Amino acid sequence: MAITASTTNEHPTDRVDEQQTLAIAPAREARAPSKGARPRAGHPMPGRQAGPLPIELATLQSGQRVDGLLACARKAVVNPPSGVTFLVVVLRDGQTKIQARAFERVHQLAERFERGDVVRVRGRVTTYNGEQQIRLEQIARHRFTPASRFLPVAYRDLDELDGFLEYLAGEVHDPGYGALLDSLLADRELRDAWRTAPCACSGHHAYLGGLLEHTVAVATLAVETCTLHPRLNSDLLITAALAHDLGHTRAFTYAAEIMPSDAGRMLGHLELGLEILREHARRVALPQRSWQPLAHCVLAHHGPRAACGRFFACAEALALQRIVALDEGVKRGLEGGPMI
Repeated sequence: MAITASTTNEHPTDRVDEQQTLAIAPAREARAPSKGARPRAGHPMPGRQAGPLPIELATLQSGQRVDGLLACARKAVVNPPSGVTFLVVVLRDGQTKIQARAFERVHQLAERFERGDVVRVRGRVTTYNGEQQIRLEQIARHRFTPASRFLPVAYRDLDELDGFLEYLAGEVHDPGYGALLDSLLADRELRDAWRTAPCACSGHHAYLGGLLEHTVAVATLAVETCTLHPRLNSDLLITAALAHDLGHTRAFTYAAEIMPSDAGRMLGHLELGLEILREHARRVALPQRSWQPLAHCVLAHHGPRAACGRFFACAEALALQRIVALDEGVKRGLEGGPMI
């Protein structure tokens, strides 16, 4: 959704300068949400106390009044060179976003919430330049629901994916790599983050649980590749496939949107992943002859330049890079993004 201001068909005071862009406030970090269906706004679930409920944006119709919960992804007070100051926010329900505006009591309303908050929204659905928007009457922070409740979540069952992760680790028979994977899987904090993290803020697997889904897919393809090419070191390739994106477990924060953490923004997931692997490799005394090719595979999984220059140092690193690109590209194609 475009978030630059444009001309509305609904109200003469809605005309703004098209060059005006939104100021983006820092997102707040929040815990990841639990899975579960969201009740429709206005229809309390049986046995629960009635109150404001999440709004399903896909069900809204022009002219409809709304009163419910959404997450604030962006917020700005717009002061066009000529015209009326107004408040504009981008709201989300987990899968969909909508823009909302207020032209009265602008500063008073803006003080009641920040980007990253869950907000209770009251207003009416209108048409704005061919797209739906909400004309705000009231908007304020709702303190009792975490904003990450509104983030997109993997469609696949995470418990099932966890089981596949453990099964694939069992396909590694080298004692050193096996001990390393056992150490990684036994780290409860890492395991929870592995289950929660996406692979990106936007793009492929950009939802909670995306990292686990991508890891299982890449490792499964690695097992099949080793069957077709038995000269590959299957223990190295499968271990690298399982560990290649572990840096994503430290690369994001979760509020109304998935955002880079300070570490993710400054270091990137390759360096963060190598830090995690190095910590666990030291715990299990992984031999240097095993550590170096594994580190190379992880660093080179988006291409060899990050690891050592123009060329891959081993066939397993080349295989991993191709497998990662395959899963990423197919996922983008299925989700309507650019196919590589």
